[in-house]
Amino acid sequence: MKKIYLLAATASLLALDAHAMDWNMNQLVRPYLGADYIFSHAKHGGFAKQAKKDYNSWSVNMGTDIDHYTSVEAFFQQAGERKSHNPNYELKSEFYAWGLDLYGRAPVMCSNFYLLASAGLANYNVKYKMRPFGGSEDKQRVGYRAGVGFSYQFTDHLAMRVMGRYSYVGMKSLNNLMEVTAGLRYYF
Repeated sequence: MKKIYLLAATASLLALDAHAMDWNMNQLVRPYLGADYIFSHAKHGGFAKQAKKDYNSWSVNMGTDIDHYTSVEAFFQQAGERKSHNPNYELKSEFYAWGLDLYGRAPVMCSNFYLLASAGLANYNVKYKMRPFGGSEDKQRVGYRAGVGFSYQFTDHLAMRVMGRYSYVGMKSLNNLMEVTAGLRYYF
């Protein structure tokens, strides 16, 4: 049901006519939608130490600029299931996360490039299944994130962003994630 509400909210935002609202670069509050590809390297521990360490994820974002150099962004990230094979067992692992990030940006000279820094909190849900022993773990924990990167503003409405991020989860089975993200933002 939550996914239906998220899709309805996204469709409503996309249906807005940006020209009718007369948004421009001088306005302080500008909402946006985004989508990212994320490559994650996980540091597993405990019984999950043999789990695959690399994940390919996707992320959707909704945010707003709150002044010329600051924005707030909510996100949802889903990683695909990974299987690790051992002669004695098979271990499946996956995670998803949702949270809120605060971004600061600084323009590079008089160009459309911006340097970025971010800090935020995320709720991580991690799942592990071990076969044939039948062991499983489904844990949730709030962790913190910090990142640096850059963005390039193609037009008033379209931008791309690349970030490197460190996420501390602090679970015995998943200590941290190091991530590289690349994606697009549409500003209204």
